[in-house]
Amino acid sequence: MTYDAWIILTGSLVGITCAMVGCFLVLRKMAMLADAISHTVLLGIVGGYLVSRSLEGPFLLIGAVVVGLLTAMLVQVLNGKGVQADAAIGVVFTSLFAVGVILLSVFAGNIHLDVDHALMGEITFIPWDTVEWNGLELGPKAVWLLTFVFIVNLLIIIFFYKEFKISSFDPEMAAAIGIPVLLIHYLQMGMLSITTVASFDSVGAILVVAMLIVPASTAYLLTDKLINMLFISAGIGVFSSFSGYYIATILNVSIAGSMATSTGILFVIAFLFSPRHGLVAKKRAQQKLSKDRNVASEIR
Repeated sequence: MTYDAWIILTGSLVGITCAMVGCFLVLRKMAMLADAISHTVLLGIVGGYLVSRSLEGPFLLIGAVVVGLLTAMLVQVLNGKGVQADAAIGVVFTSLFAVGVILLSVFAGNIHLDVDHALMGEITFIPWDTVEWNGLELGPKAVWLLTFVFIVNLLIIIFFYKEFKISSFDPEMAAAIGIPVLLIHYLQMGMLSITTVASFDSVGAILVVAMLIVPASTAYLLTDKLINMLFISAGIGVFSSFSGYYIATILNVSIAGSMATSTGILFVIAFLFSPRHGLVAKKRAQQKLSKDRNVASEIR
């Protein structure tokens, strides 16, 4: 594959994987928790490095999952103690991220992972960091890792689709019929954590948040069926990767920033022109209703 193709493939894998998880976050009104976890996993990555003294192996992934679950647990504990959900997310997010930044600066300042890299990422370097086996280059490490995470998330969604669906739309009913709602919650947080850390080094936290929230929110405006929402959001993630890359090439700007901008443009289009939930459609419906009321008044 060409250099350009590897970058687009990486962005597309990030878009698809994040969009699948993001749909359930949007439905459960937990989108900002994605922002929190996408930053607090820095603490898990630094912790994994301090334990293993290596940027390879499973320790970074394990550390990120642990911190992601810790973030979700602390937010839920604070919320259960009477702290508002948004305030709880803000407290946990800033505290754990700050600890990660401090540990990174003090104990891991000599490695290539830094705060700017973590936030913005550098997808242009992906094609050069490859997997080799018996002297053969098998493609970028990021592509293999993202493919693995995509398959894991896909299998979890397939096996637990009914539980995810009911828990997202009606958690009280899910609990009443015996679905372990809390277990489903932490399973989704685990998916969010591994998705975030798999994308973290490649594209940075900003694009991860964009791909987690914006494609799912856009799909939410375009359909009322969960299965359609999953496919549409994944398609938006892929299209944003393609369009964002070529926009960045033409304008000579950040690729990750262009991909995130593309998701925002698609959301604005859906927000304005969605057949049922768009601003234009709602305005027309209001005008029609007002017209019908005037006609009814004249008849009377």
